[in-house]
Amino acid sequence: MFVARSIAADHKDLIHDVSYDFHGRRMATCSSDQSVKVWDKSDNGEWNCTASWKTHSGSVWRVTWAHPEFGQVLASCSFDRTAAVWEEIVGESNDKQRGHSHWIKRTTLVDSRTSVTDVKFAPKHMGLMLTTCSADGVMRIYEAPDVMNLSQWSLQQEISCKLSCSCISWSPSSSRAHAPMIAVGSDDSNTSYSGKVHIYEYIENTRKYAKAEHLMTVTDPVHDIAFAPNLGRSFHVLAIATKDVRIFKLIPMRREVTAGSSGPTKLQVQIVAQFDNHNSQVWRVSWNISSTLLASSGDDGCVRLWKANYMDNWKCTAILRGDGSPVAGSSSQAAVPSTAGGPQHVLLQASSFRKYTTVKCLIISRISSLTINTHCLSCN
Repeated sequence: MFVARSIAADHKDLIHDVSYDFHGRRMATCSSDQSVKVWDKSDNGEWNCTASWKTHSGSVWRVTWAHPEFGQVLASCSFDRTAAVWEEIVGESNDKQRGHSHWIKRTTLVDSRTSVTDVKFAPKHMGLMLTTCSADGVMRIYEAPDVMNLSQWSLQQEISCKLSCSCISWSPSSSRAHAPMIAVGSDDSNTSYSGKVHIYEYIENTRKYAKAEHLMTVTDPVHDIAFAPNLGRSFHVLAIATKDVRIFKLIPMRREVTAGSSGPTKLQVQIVAQFDNHNSQVWRVSWNISSTLLASSGDDGCVRLWKANYMDNWKCTAILRGDGSPVAGSSSQAAVPSTAGGPQHVLLQASSFRKYTTVKCLIISRISSLTINTHCLSCN
């Protein structure tokens, strides 16, 4: 069942990103108006803006939540060449704002010389770490040595990716059988450079990340990238948003580990699915918590949901227009024409409730009213 709800975001310019917290009860939006807004879901299902503040001196491209184990913490990145970490503080009993919360900037990361295009926190089992990527093709990994002092972040590593970077994704696997991995996508329009997605793996001996693989078949600009939750699999699944939707399987090859071995694991790359149903650029891909459902959004003004059967054959199971209405016969894989006057740019996120695997698709129009539509799909 689909439930659509429109939210008047009241941003003064284009909305670039929307992010849910771990529990799916809070979300954050960021915009070219240089601000971030935090929204809380009430008991009756309404989304209320509980905080809004100017975060940067340029367009804010991305916003992301840390795991709640570290408190209510946000990170944002901007065209102003910086990334910032924010923490929510609740007024104490002797405070005039007793019981009220406000967001304060804990630190500004200023190492980039160009626009910072993405920022992501690491999975919680790795501690409080985050990575940024920039238009100059550099990925930076930071760590907070003391989770009680978020004003101190140390730069652990800088990696030159050679091409301008647009998006990053941490592998969420917490298995000791898998070393931590980061995928980086590039939106460089030069098609002479093949391999717009690079995979980096953490090497225990050197305590650094090294390139493990690059996907040679991805030659078009990459707008988003997302590792699927692992859930005990012996391989990784990676979704990519480019001119179409692509799903890859990354299978670690067995190798003898010796005391002197220091190289990354060799990966066997298999393309599992490729869909051009959007007939346009795809801007976001996002998995549900059980990695059984993938949502994609594109310039056709639609969000499409993809699901695999028991034979690992992927199929489009639903299509949503920008106004939240499902497309008739959307269980098939037929392409759907774009709706006149509909959204030109759609963004989405996935989260989970306790009883259901829930995909929440947030559709943001680049034109007209700058509103947010939320859609919920409950799958037993």
